[in-house]
Amino acid sequence: IYAWVRDGKVIYRGRQAAELLLARQLEAIHLLKEHGVTVKVNTIVIPGINDAHVPVLAATMKELGVDLLNCMALFPSAETAFEHIPEPDKEMMDTLHSQAEHFLPQMRHCTRCRADAVGLLDHDRTDELRGCLSACAQLPKPEEPVRPYVAVATLEGVLVNQHLGEATRFQVWGEDGQGGYRFIEDRPAPPAGGGNQRWLAISRILADCRAILVNDLGEGPREMLSKRGLRPVVMAGFIERGLEAVYTGKDLIGLQGRQRKCSSKGACAGGGGGCG
Repeated sequence: IYAWVRDGKVIYRGRQAAELLLARQLEAIHLLKEHGVTVKVNTIVIPGINDAHVPVLAATMKELGVDLLNCMALFPSAETAFEHIPEPDKEMMDTLHSQAEHFLPQMRHCTRCRADAVGLLDHDRTDELRGCLSACAQLPKPEEPVRPYVAVATLEGVLVNQHLGEATRFQVWGEDGQGGYRFIEDRPAPPAGGGNQRWLAISRILADCRAILVNDLGEGPREMLSKRGLRPVVMAGFIERGLEAVYTGKDLIGLQGRQRKCSSKGACAGGGGGCG
């Protein structure tokens, strides 16, 4: 049914795509039922393609613990692979509902819904509420989470002199209310070697920090931390100079020339010789 499936940055086609998609769907059903979540399975009925599979599908879904099956008729769309396949008629859909109902309750009241519509399925109120929608679209964005602190990768608490992958702890600093800065606390870093999970853990540990001062880091962690609101600042020198740059916007010219270029794309753990 699907021309392709994308998993991360990899695109699969044909049988390989179908097998991957099915495996993920079955895994999701298993995990949802394991946590006591009600599961409804949707299937689009395509005459000559999968209409004969509906009873088998219903039986299989019952074995997996699915609670409800929603069989929906194909709506042919121009310039698609199925544009010449006729829409299933009421008789076909009634027959399939009856066959599938031997295994699972059927969602017979389903009608096509739209993500761009407002109201009930049988009572579109989009025009009536269009003004409200437009007004809401102009509302200011929610404020970003408060991040009053700055994290530092440092060996002794004076200089920014540790690679992100080598840090076993981070110092957390903040403003002192008198134009200066004060040390808040030490926070342990996640164990090295965790790959992307380590960077995610760091972003959670430092969720109240707006930036992290490091001697260097790889492109993978740089991207992941930045997306989560933790700005990496690469420098070498006194911590106070870095804090000044973050809080007041001063540049770091003269403090960025001595660090090594890190080439890691994500599996950064550090080892004394740059990223590894």
